[in-house]
Amino acid sequence: MNIAKTGLLIFVALAVTAGLFIFIDPIPQWPEYHDFADDRAWLILPNAHNVLSNLGLLLVGAWGSLFVISRDGREVTGKVAAPYFVFFFGVFLTAFGSAYYHWEPENATLGWDRLPMTLMFMGFFTVAIGELISPRTARVLLLPLLIAGIASVVYWAWTELNNAGDLRFYGLVQFLPIILIVLMLFLYPKPPHFLFYIVGLIVFFSLAKLFEQFDQQIYDALKHVVAGHALKHLFAAAAACSLLLMLYKRRRSSGRI
Repeated sequence: MNIAKTGLLIFVALAVTAGLFIFIDPIPQWPEYHDFADDRAWLILPNAHNVLSNLGLLLVGAWGSLFVISRDGREVTGKVAAPYFVFFFGVFLTAFGSAYYHWEPENATLGWDRLPMTLMFMGFFTVAIGELISPRTARVLLLPLLIAGIASVVYWAWTELNNAGDLRFYGLVQFLPIILIVLMLFLYPKPPHFLFYIVGLIVFFSLAKLFEQFDQQIYDALKHVVAGHALKHLFAAAAACSLLLMLYKRRRSSGRI
């Protein structure tokens, strides 16, 4: 492993972390977060579109998890199989956590939405480390990163209970890996069939965040057919699907059908 490249990654991580906690005040969970544009019910389902749109995450997460543990999946993921499984299983669990939260949106249910998402974030981060830097480094970092991700949600929930809500740690877990992965893509050689699909994943994830941010505006623009938050779930599923398509591309390239 190149020491200079590793040092640069560590420096960027420490600089972003220090900047976040030194220059930005604690960020509480704003109450308006739970006020989604589309709150229409369907049969017994409250907030039906925001609940049902998690089916995409459920399908991709289940499909990806089963593929990774299959014989072909183990062959194409190799020594990075564990991070891949954590990522897809995190996507699968996020479908349940998000559906539970959107059934009754409030801080008490939001934590169950965010917990599995940290598995997804940290799983993807360790996948990138394993593919671009080294599988051994990914295996060593997987458990500490998962603990850090879970701790970020526990910390947020604890601060909210003490009327001092702070989302900075959770925000770091969500966005710092993306910054470092983009940097890693420039610093390290890319394995076959990696760059295109990872860029696709990042693009879909970025669009999902935009749809989340402009929930009401998209709802109005689309004449109340669907709102931004439901589209966020679908584009997040598309982001995860990009990684799964990459693995299938590798399987075909290896001569396996």
